[in-house]
Amino acid sequence: MFTLKVDHEIELQLFQRHHALKLYKLVEENREHLREWMPWVDSMTSPYHFESIIPVWLTQFAENSGMNVGILYKDELVGSLGLHQIDWYNSTASIGYYLARNAEGHGIITRTVQAFLNYAFFQIGLNRIEIRCGVRNKKSRAIPERLGFVKEGRLRDGEQLNGHFHDLIVYSMLARDWKPLGN
Repeated sequence: MFTLKVDHEIELQLFQRHHALKLYKLVEENREHLREWMPWVDSMTSPYHFESIIPVWLTQFAENSGMNVGILYKDELVGSLGLHQIDWYNSTASIGYYLARNAEGHGIITRTVQAFLNYAFFQIGLNRIEIRCGVRNKKSRAIPERLGFVKEGRLRDGEQLNGHFHDLIVYSMLARDWKPLGN
């Protein structure tokens, strides 16, 4: 099983079937909070939905085409990070993330993304990582901005969310430009 120790408080774990109920509870307890920016939240209405999707995620991991990991903060599941749309020919991928409302304000996502970028660039050899955030999602946009990503542009009506389209900001980081915070 894939795990990545971020620091003394945070660990990333590849989602396994036994995580389905915990993942459902995380989403259920944060449904309104996550619904604002996550278009899939309304479709995840029971643990069964996670029991169905986790095997797909495990297949993606086995095929080296994606990765979905839980973010554990002090041994409690507080969020998720996904590596999506891996294009091995061009060495590119995108990442997405979310966090429980009660876990915000501790630097968890910043530290997690920083550690995951080290992994993506230096362990598996990707060259380019994108993060796409809703234009009005200031908390999510703060992560790539804090970590030195380049703001590349705006995708007009880039995503449908709760019955309406909204614009996305595209950020990117290249392996040659990556400098972890504090370095």
